[in-house]
Amino acid sequence: MKKTIHILSILSLPLALLAQTGSPSSRFGYGEMDDGVPGEYRAMGGVVAGVRSNHAINPSQPAAYTAGDSLSFMFDVAASVGWTNYSDANGQKNIPNGSLEYVTMQFPLWKRWIALSAGIMPYSHVNYSFALTGVAEGGDYAYDVAYSGKGGLSQVYAGLGFNLFDWFAAGANFYYVFGRVENYTSVSFKASDATNSELLRYMDMRACRTKVGAQLFHTFAKAHTIVLGATFDPKLKMGGEYLITETYSSDTAVVHTGSEMPMMWSVGGSYCWKNRFTVAADYSFQNWSNAKYFGQDGYLQDRQKIAVGMQYMHNPYGMKYEERMLWRIGASMMNNYAMGDDWQDFTVSLGFGFPLRTSATMVNTTVEYGHKQSLTGLKEHNLKLTINVAVNEQWFHKRKL
Repeated sequence: MKKTIHILSILSLPLALLAQTGSPSSRFGYGEMDDGVPGEYRAMGGVVAGVRSNHAINPSQPAAYTAGDSLSFMFDVAASVGWTNYSDANGQKNIPNGSLEYVTMQFPLWKRWIALSAGIMPYSHVNYSFALTGVAEGGDYAYDVAYSGKGGLSQVYAGLGFNLFDWFAAGANFYYVFGRVENYTSVSFKASDATNSELLRYMDMRACRTKVGAQLFHTFAKAHTIVLGATFDPKLKMGGEYLITETYSSDTAVVHTGSEMPMMWSVGGSYCWKNRFTVAADYSFQNWSNAKYFGQDGYLQDRQKIAVGMQYMHNPYGMKYEERMLWRIGASMMNNYAMGDDWQDFTVSLGFGFPLRTSATMVNTTVEYGHKQSLTGLKEHNLKLTINVAVNEQWFHKRKL
């Protein structure tokens, strides 16, 4: 009962906490996308499609739910703190940030053959504030332009994983996506005879989406395990409205629906030696160029991501604590999905897993360094620390009297 009350109290935290990290690139589209990667795999570059673990809940690959212990209840909560530096030819700015990353849980429904997972996590996040200065044509009017935005989309999911054979698993997730995004722009002229203007763009979105996944896995000679996996998200319509208000002309325009969530897919694989050394790689593709953005075509572009990572444990059955610690390293590269947004994102990560002495619960820490740069000369450096607690307790064990 105490565990149940503790879980419910965490699940009742305000949803606004799920999207507080910021970047100027979150100004475009629905904001910066979140890939739903658990803490363990963030330290491995964000690999998800071709990995299986009884220590991690992997909501990005529903086929991996059956990798969990058939007697255990798993619960995972993560939070992060970070620091971002923006710089261009005119100077630089430092901004701290932080967020509650996700809350997920998983448990078996029927032995090792069927497992269920559910939780809440961000789908996108928007949080930025910056200003520019300039001179209007002719050189007579100097002005300041301020940009700011906040909000994001969250998603609640529930999914099932099935072990159809000893070497094949499949699964499916069902999501409800919802949230609000605000983008604000103001233009202020220094001359008294010029008219200032403000522009507010407000999006209120909702959608249902699905994801299916499959994994092939086999262990050779009790030492070598290979996993191959893939996921697929079909293209779906979104509901909501897009409100644009301009104070200069006193105009308000409302655009309803006309938006779509893109078709997405990913493939990946991993190799594990004696549960000690694991190497994995992923490739994912999001077909945003064929997804409408409030009735507009050509506003978004396809998003691609490549991720690689490694994990090492000296001895899973070692008597010394450091022998059972997990060491992780990874890297990823991706592009943004908004047309005209030429940001390229490169991230490297390092992480550690600290097992508890009395249970299978794991405390994971991940440090990520990210670098973004646009053709306009704006650079962004990110340093982020994520801590997640992956509770793994045998709630379904039948005790003998």
